[in-house]
Amino acid sequence: MSKSKVFTASLLVAGTAIGAGMLALPVTTAAGGFWPAIVIYLVCWIFSACTGLLLLEACFWLPKDTNIVSLSSHLLGKKGKYASWVLYLFLFYSLTVAYAAGGGGFVAAITNNVLPPPIAILLFILIFSPVVYIGTHAVDRLNFIFMAGLTVSFVVFILIGFGKVQVDLLGNFHWGFAILSLPVVFTSFSYQGIVPSMRNYFHNEPKKVRKVILIGSSIPVLVYIIWEYLILGIVPLEGANGLLAAKEHGLSAVVPLKNIAASPIVYAIGQAFAFCALTTSFLGVTLGLFDFLSDGLKLSKKGKMRILLYFLVFLPPTLIAMLYPKIFIRALSYAGGIGCALLLGLFPVMMVWSGRYHKNLERHHQQLGGGKFVLGLLAFFVFFELIVEGISELL
Repeated sequence: MSKSKVFTASLLVAGTAIGAGMLALPVTTAAGGFWPAIVIYLVCWIFSACTGLLLLEACFWLPKDTNIVSLSSHLLGKKGKYASWVLYLFLFYSLTVAYAAGGGGFVAAITNNVLPPPIAILLFILIFSPVVYIGTHAVDRLNFIFMAGLTVSFVVFILIGFGKVQVDLLGNFHWGFAILSLPVVFTSFSYQGIVPSMRNYFHNEPKKVRKVILIGSSIPVLVYIIWEYLILGIVPLEGANGLLAAKEHGLSAVVPLKNIAASPIVYAIGQAFAFCALTTSFLGVTLGLFDFLSDGLKLSKKGKMRILLYFLVFLPPTLIAMLYPKIFIRALSYAGGIGCALLLGLFPVMMVWSGRYHKNLERHHQQLGGGKFVLGLLAFFVFFELIVEGISELL
C-alpha cells in the first residue's frame, strides 16, 4: 500500500509538470537542435528537483496545511508575502492566457479555420470554464477523461510516429538558440507548487515525499525527450510548414504535422494528444486560481461572489488572448521566465537560506546538501534564466 501511494503521488507530481508547455517545447527548442535541447532539459530537471527538495525542507519548519504564501510570510517577512502574492497571480494569469490562446487554436483547427481566432478562443472558454465554475468534483471527472485520452493518444503517437522519423532532421546544433528556449523549458518542469500538498498527504514522512519528488520530477524528462525526438524528426526546421514558421505564428508543435506528416492519422493522434494536454492544464490552473482568489480576497464560493470569482478568473485572460491570439508561446515564456523562475525557483532558495542561516531553524529534515555554495549556484541559475528571458524579449 505504501509503495502504491508513493507511485501514484509520483505520477501526480509528473502530471503537474507535464502539460500544455510540452506543446511549445519542440517549437522553442527547434532552432537550437535536438541534442542541445536534451542538455537544457537535464539542467532544468536537476534544478526543479533541487528546488522541490528545498521547498519540502521549508515546509517542515511550519505546521501542516501551509502554502507558498504562508511560507514566504514566515521565512521572508511581509515583503516576501506580498511578492509571492503578486508572482502567484502573474504566473497563473500568464498560464491561463496561454491556454486560452492555445485552446482557441484547436477550436479553429477543428472548424478548418472558418472561425476567426478571437471567436474560437471565446468558444473554448465558454465550453470549458463552466466546468471550473461548477467546482472541483466536475473538474476531477473531466480531467480523468482527458488524462486517459492523453495517455492513450501519446502511446499511439509514439508507436506510429517512430516509423516516420527522419534522423537527418535531428542534426541541427546551435547553443545560442538552445539557451533562448530556457524560459519555456523552465515552465515545463514546474511542479513545486504541489510540494506542500505532498507533505500533508504523507503525514510528515520526509523520506517518502523526497522519493516522490525525485521520481515524479524524473518522469517528464523521459516523456519530453521522446516527444522532442518525434516532432523534430518528423517536422523540418525551415519552410512554410516548418517549426520556425510555427514559432513565428505562435503555434503549438502539432500544427505543422498537418501538412508535413504523410499520414493524416499521425496528425489526428498528435492533435488529440495536444488537445488533452492543454485542456487538463487549463482546468487545473484555472481551478487553482479560482481557489486562490477565493482565499486571498476572502470571497465566498456561493451566490453572487462565486459569479464574481468566475469573471475575475476568466475575463482578463480571455480578453488578452482574444486581442493577441498568437500569444501562446510568449505567454508561456512570461510564465516560466518570470513567474516560475522567481516564485518556484528563487523563493525556495531564499526561504531555506533564511531558515538555515538567519533564523537558525532546526535541520532535522534537511533535504539538500552543499550548504551556501549550492544555494548560491541555484540562485545564480535563476538570475541567468531571467537574463535569457530579457534577451529573448528584445530579439
